[in-house]
Amino acid sequence: MLELQNVRKQFDGKVVLDGIDLTIADGEIVSMLGQSGSGKTTLLNIILGLTPPDSGAIIYNGRDITRVSMKERGFNIVFQDYALFPNLNAYKNIVYGLKNKPGLLSPAELDGIIDFLELRPHLTKSVDQLSGGQKQRVALARTLATKPSILLLDEPLSALDGVIKETIKARIKALTKKYNLTCIIVTHDPEEALTMSDRVLIIDQGKVSQFGTPRQVIHQPENSFIEEFILRQLRIKRDNIFQLFEGCHV
Repeated sequence: MLELQNVRKQFDGKVVLDGIDLTIADGEIVSMLGQSGSGKTTLLNIILGLTPPDSGAIIYNGRDITRVSMKERGFNIVFQDYALFPNLNAYKNIVYGLKNKPGLLSPAELDGIIDFLELRPHLTKSVDQLSGGQKQRVALARTLATKPSILLLDEPLSALDGVIKETIKARIKALTKKYNLTCIIVTHDPEEALTMSDRVLIIDQGKVSQFGTPRQVIHQPENSFIEEFILRQLRIKRDNIFQLFEGCHV
């Protein structure tokens, strides 16, 4: 469905992405995992259309979209800070993207999104009256309302913790199945990547370090960086890592 071919990018003479090859299937959840400065956010922006690559190609459903604008690609993103409009209530935030797209979403479809994300009791609340989890769900609803062909999430759980974090993780996995969405997630947290994704792309210094299922990453790390990166953040022995992810996509 989405293919990146030898994508390269540099800023001010510094190579940020170096020969990225990647194929993501329809309906797949893929996490892009890496340390700060690894290039994962730049890669997300290239896929979205915010940043052009210096070279390489982006193919979507057999069409070269490398030079196609972000608006024409039909992808959409939920930013790390949610980017909600503080002067609008929850409902007006959700439907904001539909103002210039009459007929894109039927009232029944909109109601379905609102009810699926359990937002009906919060529709008249202002943004500052919403909890972190509620803001995340409003941002997800606003994005889903535009019927994106690919859903991009930038650090979707970074501002959440505890039960709220686990609830949003479950929501994201459920909505990708319900709406048959291809979902690409940027995260610096191995636990998030391994428990949410069908496959994990690990980026190190602008290059693909490994791209595989959570099981492959845990049991068959392709180099010492992957093992050390996961171990350092999880702070447990490698033999016990897989036990932590029972029930994840493996």
